[in-house]
Amino acid sequence: MAIEIERKFLVDHEQWQLLHKPVGKHFRQGYILSDDIKTIRVRVTDELGYITIKGKTKGFSRLEYEYTIPVNEGGELLNNFASSELEKTRYCITYEGKVWEVDEFLGENQGLLVAEIELEDETETFKLPPWVTVEVTGDKKYYNSALSVNPFKRWNG
Repeated sequence: MAIEIERKFLVDHEQWQLLHKPVGKHFRQGYILSDDIKTIRVRVTDELGYITIKGKTKGFSRLEYEYTIPVNEGGELLNNFASSELEKTRYCITYEGKVWEVDEFLGENQGLLVAEIELEDETETFKLPPWVTVEVTGDKKYYNSALSVNPFKRWNG
């Protein structure tokens, strides 16, 4: 059984701008199905496509199954079956021995920076990088599936 244990945090914009970052990877991702119990997501990069099935989140954990698919098929799935989608650039940064994935959202979610860390178990301890601020792990509005239908730019308007 594949289990994802993940925590999410907002990122301080000023500190992020000062940080030396690796080259980011562009993602286009969309949702074929998204409800409170399950999500079916398709994601494409320049090189690969992925189809991911995620279960309901309990605590910081949920079932996750991800499979590589040809990038052209990923694009076809997005174009023909996704009911919502978003774009972002992802940066992978190692801090204190842990890999942090920082998503810089594009389009209607531009201005939102979210850092995620995947853990081995829910009780695992880790140090927060100085560019991380508020934890938003349990806040559903920060789920990518939610951002694809209620983008960040619409929150205050």
